[in-house]
Amino acid sequence: MNTEMQWQPADGMVAPPASRRTTLAYRALVLFSLFYFFRPEDFIPGLAILPWSKISGAIALLALVFGVKRRDRGKLPLECKILLVLLLHMILTVFTAAWRGGALDTVINRFSKGVIVALLLALVITKIRELRTLLYIQAFAVALVTIASIIVHHTTDGRLMGIQRGILENPNDLAMNIAINFPLCMGFLFAAKGGLRKAMWAFFMIWLLVGLVATYSRSGMIAMMITAIICIWEFGVKGRRYLLVGGTVILGVVAVAGLVAFPKYRQRIESLVRRPAAGSLVGGTMEAHGEGSLEARTELLKESVSIMLHNPIFGVGPGNFPAVTHQWRVAHNTYTELGAEAGVPALVLFIALLVTSMRRIKRVYKMPGYAQDPDIRIWASSLYAALAGYAAGAMFASTEYNLFPYFLVGYICALSTIASKPVEPQAAGNDPQGGSHQEPGYKGNPERELAWSR
Repeated sequence: MNTEMQWQPADGMVAPPASRRTTLAYRALVLFSLFYFFRPEDFIPGLAILPWSKISGAIALLALVFGVKRRDRGKLPLECKILLVLLLHMILTVFTAAWRGGALDTVINRFSKGVIVALLLALVITKIRELRTLLYIQAFAVALVTIASIIVHHTTDGRLMGIQRGILENPNDLAMNIAINFPLCMGFLFAAKGGLRKAMWAFFMIWLLVGLVATYSRSGMIAMMITAIICIWEFGVKGRRYLLVGGTVILGVVAVAGLVAFPKYRQRIESLVRRPAAGSLVGGTMEAHGEGSLEARTELLKESVSIMLHNPIFGVGPGNFPAVTHQWRVAHNTYTELGAEAGVPALVLFIALLVTSMRRIKRVYKMPGYAQDPDIRIWASSLYAALAGYAAGAMFASTEYNLFPYFLVGYICALSTIASKPVEPQAAGNDPQGGSHQEPGYKGNPERELAWSR
């Protein structure tokens, strides 16, 4: 009997041989993630002299290009091709930009990093434990930074700010990262072995919710609502964790009571759809700032659409919207700001990127690895919730040049590659993140396990 496991490539993606890893590229990618999410240079004197995240990212890219044979790297996933075309279009927009220096800096020093990150994640990660390690770094870092930020409690206009100087400093960016990392923490909660690890992730999730509320971010709250709904369906209903569904209902009741008990937060959320009566706001307060923000965002949204329609091909240049409007504010909408700055083609490519990634994660549900490996099922649900939450929250925040959406795209491509082939037998008990492993011939509770794929 032939016991050799055969598999077919999915969606044009050819997975590299199993003997490829672990390589210098993957180790450098791990180092890059550590520096990007934890930012130790913000806390350790002298460490900021060198750009460690850029160095580790460059090493990972060079190791992938020169350290792995071309035939072993496989074909690029469609998402990476879309990103490369988008990067090329961004470069072309520099020549017609209102401020060429700013546009060039935005393309080279900001957007190109997202393209490189997605490429590295999609091509370097070939095993579920490698993906889980990088997800662990991200989820643990965001949770730890959120808790530390709550303890330090540095605020602006009454809104919680992150203790870092990077992506987790701004209240809206912090809230968005909390929302898209919440399902990752939930995934680790269900994948963890032992009560202590489960208690740790449950503790993190509680503090993430506290941090989200403390940011008073409307975009973050919308993203969290979407991720919560998907998590209830994926983990609770499909996974037959009815205790989770019941607990979420209770938590929802408590949340509604909290909105009633804290009028400041209620007014902040209501400002999304309703303006308070004239004279009901006191100047200099967060409520007044929220109302001003609503009016300003409405005008910025209209202006971004107008600029996009008047500059449909190349826009006004990446990063130029604040300067062109003379208000020095972003549009607070990823889609319209990208269209205004880089034209309609860039907007179409970005939407195609999100749609393609969403379709890919749904196709993972039909792949061989999904039916065999509980880890793949957990991370498919987590990444699906995170991407959907991001797509919704992006309508109320400018995130097109941040790296975290492109991390999600890379993770999804990597998971698709892993799920497209049968699961390799793995030894239990050697997972530092507490993930669950079963061999392909696992004979546990098939009814409970197969509930994920229904």
